[in-house]
Amino acid sequence: MERIALTVSALVVAIGVAAGQSLNVDRPTYLGFDRNDYPGDSNLEALHQTFSYTGYWLNHPPGEKTNTWTGHRVAVESAGFGFLVLFNGRLYAELKSVANATKLGNSDAQAAAAAGHREGFPSQTVIFLDQEQGGRMLPEQKAYIYAWVDGVTAAGFRAGIYCSGIPAKDDNNVVTAEDIRHSAGRRRIVYWAINDVCPPAPGCAFPVKPPNHPPSPAQSGVSFAEVWQFAQSPQDKDVAAHCTGYNRDGNCYPPGISPAQQVHVDVNSATSPDPSNGRTH
Repeated sequence: MERIALTVSALVVAIGVAAGQSLNVDRPTYLGFDRNDYPGDSNLEALHQTFSYTGYWLNHPPGEKTNTWTGHRVAVESAGFGFLVLFNGRLYAELKSVANATKLGNSDAQAAAAAGHREGFPSQTVIFLDQEQGGRMLPEQKAYIYAWVDGVTAAGFRAGIYCSGIPAKDDNNVVTAEDIRHSAGRRRIVYWAINDVCPPAPGCAFPVKPPNHPPSPAQSGVSFAEVWQFAQSPQDKDVAAHCTGYNRDGNCYPPGISPAQQVHVDVNSATSPDPSNGRTH
């Protein structure tokens, strides 16, 4: 069913292109990375040889007790990077009810905006809410997401969401990104889809030199995505079992840095060298 779902998604993209829809297929694409831990100032130059932009956390990344990115925005921008600005959202178990989820969404939006200001990101920077859980979003999850989106927008930033672009086999092949967009009303949300299934993902790969180029985010199966995360560290043995390019330890390591340094990355393609529009000059 997963293979069929992916084929249907590809067909939808092809039909959209034929109908003249703007699916970002022909736009220039740029390679970027993200990771929970700051890679260190000394590695920025080597990383910029491959990547145009980097993820940048405003709060503790998933599973972490600290945020090592705090205070490094100037160094990252000075090294030539654009940004994918990230805020780690709540898991379903924390939401409890629609009313509580709405309250948490509002307070987390204020926290994201405050952190964005402290780090020096300009107004209208896109802050991506990290939605780790996939499948069909439950009422509490949607209440939290949309309250957060509205709060971030009201604070003068733009709202994005990082979420699954993989059909959920145990939930009627629902694609989280499509489910969120379907109920979003007139909210303007930038979508960053994760789909590390091969194909359509190229695996742990760094296609930047001509004639190769990063794949279009529309090829992720989410036609409206502006960013596509196509490789994760460590490799998901269930989802990405057929993918190549990963190290023996299961991680994806970038060119120019020894794997011994353990600077493993998640790899992304985007339609902009600064997907969050977070650079100050």
